[in-house]
Amino acid sequence: MALAVTMIATLDPGLVQIVGLSLRVSLTAVAAATLIGLPLGAAVAALSFPGRRVVAILLNTLMGLPPVVVGLVVYLLLSRSGPFGVLGLLFTPTAMIVAQTVMIVPIVASLSRQTVEDLLVEYDDLLRVTGAGPFRRLATLLSEARWSLVTTVLAGFGRASAEVGAVMIVGGNIEHVTRVMTTAIALETSKGDLPMALALGLVLMTLSLAVNLAASLLKETGERA
Repeated sequence: MALAVTMIATLDPGLVQIVGLSLRVSLTAVAAATLIGLPLGAAVAALSFPGRRVVAILLNTLMGLPPVVVGLVVYLLLSRSGPFGVLGLLFTPTAMIVAQTVMIVPIVASLSRQTVEDLLVEYDDLLRVTGAGPFRRLATLLSEARWSLVTTVLAGFGRASAEVGAVMIVGGNIEHVTRVMTTAIALETSKGDLPMALALGLVLMTLSLAVNLAASLLKETGERA
């Protein structure tokens, strides 16, 4: 444990590289999932269109999609024999971002749908009276629910940063290329390099604690606003 703490305190180059890549992959995936998931969830909650109920059920179902299944599907799509194999993205950080985005979109969309549905109880009559169109309707609801939606995004980030199965499949856990915190912990533990595994574990736990604390504080801020 002492050696693990020392590695963190002295900013061990190998540790910093792994943590930096992990953050880059997860933050990029969360940004992409947010751009897709928030409007999608709000649209399912606030707009009427054919198949709306089916989409809502599908989003809820995909929230529990096993990461290894996501990894397998993305692997098949990006492999040389797959439809996107020509892009050469397999075993790159981009492939890991794609896999994490696929996993996070249903989470962000489902949670934002529930948030907007709850808010719609209060704002539906007002939006109808003012004659708000679909885009204005969505923009208003997303704006009013911004604090709750920030916690939704943080939940997506927490899910992405702790994921191991999908990124292992599509990233390959290549040193200095696609090795992130979760896959490195699994590898270093199997190799018996416990100080590095513990150091990464401490960083990951600290990151998870910070995300949960931020979500709690933002929720309290939103409730007081």
